[in-house]
Amino acid sequence: MRILILGGTVFLGRHLVEAALERGHEVTLFNRGKTNQDLFSDVEKLTGDRASNLESLKGREWDVVIDPSGYLPGVVAETASLLKDAVERYIFISSISVYRDFQEQYVDEGYPVGELEDESVTEINGETYGPLKALCEKTVEDIMPGQTLSIRPGLIVGPHDPSDRFTYWVERFSRGGEVLVPGEKDRPVQWIDVRDLSQWIIQMAEQKETGVYNATGYDKEMTMGEFVEVLGQNHEEAKPVWVGDACLLKHAISPFTELPMWIPVTDQHPHGFILASNQKALDKGLSFRPLSETIKDTLAWYQTRLDPELKNGLDAEKEALVLKDCTST
Repeated sequence: MRILILGGTVFLGRHLVEAALERGHEVTLFNRGKTNQDLFSDVEKLTGDRASNLESLKGREWDVVIDPSGYLPGVVAETASLLKDAVERYIFISSISVYRDFQEQYVDEGYPVGELEDESVTEINGETYGPLKALCEKTVEDIMPGQTLSIRPGLIVGPHDPSDRFTYWVERFSRGGEVLVPGEKDRPVQWIDVRDLSQWIIQMAEQKETGVYNATGYDKEMTMGEFVEVLGQNHEEAKPVWVGDACLLKHAISPFTELPMWIPVTDQHPHGFILASNQKALDKGLSFRPLSETIKDTLAWYQTRLDPELKNGLDAEKEALVLKDCTST
């Protein structure tokens, strides 16, 4: 199968390339040629900018295009319009953030998506990101009806994750000592290893699937308590200390940035996390490696990084201050 990947050198994109090559497919990359250009020396690379220069895509054909780098419907429309006669199927990587809200604990693919009053906005922030992704999905389907597959991942984790959200917890437990853990032990959480996601997307491409699918873990419900237990299995020196939402909010802790995996229980998030049903994807073969493997491999990758500074996570001094205040009697 001939696969065009828009991007292909950062996190999900690079893992998609690896998964496709492992399964014997012919891969072409289209990107600006600015990031990780030492990767995939044997893969064809087309240089361009999907926002302004698509020339290198013209006059070519592929079986499928995978788009993990589309955020604005206008830009996605340009790419899809150019490729609609050059590919048989368009796979768009979206997000579970498309949903209007998460009043249901596990929203499925039929749940309403968010909408924008002004669909022409181009600023991507916490309020516009999800609705813009939903508009991108609609845009591709309008241009290539019946030929599109929209994948809605939850939090994507694993080696080469640029967000460091999952990496923070792996690194923090490896340091040991008292570890501030937010919320309640029985609170459900979700994510997906980037390698599991990539392998499944390539399999879906091979099967010529279309439609919309949530893609997040696990096959059984995972709680924050279970996550912490696995994190601590090889780090006995780490001592988790659970701190409730009220005290964390008192200290103005930023959900999902200073404390990744934590969203306080509110009217907007009554379940304390963004949760999506993955049953439809499970029925199509989505599977998950053991959590311990994701943790081990993420730590091994982190330890090889030239820049060890984490982009998200709680500062050590602030963690100590919050622990002292929130656990004092």
